[in-house]
Amino acid sequence: MEPPTSLARTLGRLDKAVAEQGLVRSDFVDPPALAARTALPESVVRDLLEGRRPPDDTVNARVCARIKALSDAYLRRHGKVMRDLAAEVSARTGISEVWARAVCDGKKVPNVALLHHLVGFFGVEGGESFFTAPADEALDRVLLPVVRKLEHPELGPGAALREVDPVSALLDRYGVVSADLRLHGSVPRAQLERILEGVLRSVVPQEGDGER
Repeated sequence: MEPPTSLARTLGRLDKAVAEQGLVRSDFVDPPALAARTALPESVVRDLLEGRRPPDDTVNARVCARIKALSDAYLRRHGKVMRDLAAEVSARTGISEVWARAVCDGKKVPNVALLHHLVGFFGVEGGESFFTAPADEALDRVLLPVVRKLEHPELGPGAALREVDPVSALLDRYGVVSADLRLHGSVPRAQLERILEGVLRSVVPQEGDGER
C-alpha cells in the first residue's frame, strides 16, 4: 500500500476536526474558491478532494496552465483584454509585449526571472512554487491554514492567515501538534524544536564555516 500523501493527511485531519466539532466539510472546502486560489481547474480540485489522482502533467505544462488561469481571472476582474495585460507585464518586466502576451496566454514557458516577476505581479502565495508544484501539493498548501484554524479555534478568526514559523509549519504539515505530543507521552513542543534546531545545525553549514 502506498503511503498517504501530505494532501491525504491534511484531508484526514480536516475530516477529523469537522467530525469532532459537529461541522460540515462543505462549509470549509469550496471547490470553486480553492480552484481560484490555486489556479487549478475546478474539476481537478474536486478529484483531489475525493481522493483521486490528478492527471499526469509536466512542470512546463502546469506553469503555462496556471499563468493562463491567473491571466484570465485578472482580465475578468479588471474588465480588460489580453492586449492590456501584455502591456502591463511588458512595462513591469521589460520583455516585449509579444512575448508577454504569449506567456500570459499560456503558450510560452517563462524563464525563472520572468516567473519571479509574475509572482509579484499576480500577488500569489508560495513564490515560484505556486506555478511549479504538483496539483496535490498546491491544494495542500491552501488547505493547511483551514485545518490549523479548525484544530486551534482558540487562535481566533485570523489564525489561518497568520504567518507560521517554519518549525510550526513543518509540524502542522505532518499533523504533529502540541496536544498530540503530550497525549502520546513524547517530548514537549519547545524541546522538540530545540532537538530539530540541533539536527539542522549539525547538517547545515553555519555562516563563517568553510573549508579549512
